[in-house]
Amino acid sequence: MTPSIAAAQTPLVHLRDIDPSIRQEMHYAGRDNFTGRPLPGYDAGECLLRRSVALALKRVQADVVKAGYSLKVYDCYRPTRAVAAMATWARNPHAMPDTSRFYPGLDKSKLFALGYISGHSAHSRGVAIDLTVVPLKAAPVAAFDPGKRYGPCTAPAADRAPDDSLDMGTGFDCFSVKSWTASGSITPAQKANRRVLWDAMHRHGFTNYKREWWHFSYDRADDGVAFDTPITKR
Repeated sequence: MTPSIAAAQTPLVHLRDIDPSIRQEMHYAGRDNFTGRPLPGYDAGECLLRRSVALALKRVQADVVKAGYSLKVYDCYRPTRAVAAMATWARNPHAMPDTSRFYPGLDKSKLFALGYISGHSAHSRGVAIDLTVVPLKAAPVAAFDPGKRYGPCTAPAADRAPDDSLDMGTGFDCFSVKSWTASGSITPAQKANRRVLWDAMHRHGFTNYKREWWHFSYDRADDGVAFDTPITKR
């Protein structure tokens, strides 16, 4: 069992206090995620991390800005209650709304066995980030509409839920082999876009999870301690 610690003792900081230029689009605080609803513990759409992780991410941002890009985070610290809610969702074949666009062609009951859902997460330890890269001058995109039927996460970018990031070949949180970082099922341009993110993160000590192009961890800050304190406004 991963140990937990009292909320008052958590060493988490708001990313906005370290680098407000990094864009934030926190999917689990809203409805554009594979559960279709805000997750427990996400009382605000804010990125929290351990300070050393946030400082390392600030260094990555400085690199990508020079190339005309910005980082955009989708998820950072994740309370353990949210991890438990994900597991509950995965085990419930009748969970609504229909979010099969996140796992096209897969049997939802097999998401655990396939490694897409886990009962524990480095996010809960404040050392993992889900993120992408966006052009500094990206054109505005339409807001997410929960009443609209979007295409699967593996569809062409124009058919997926709106996102201003570089086209990485799939959307965020796409349960598909196409999301594997080294997937051979994406175009050369999409591979190059993934490389922009991978190279910048790797240079500053982050390790990618090979099945998710968006997921990186800062292992040198990981002491194995998980937290369940809710995410609040800065």
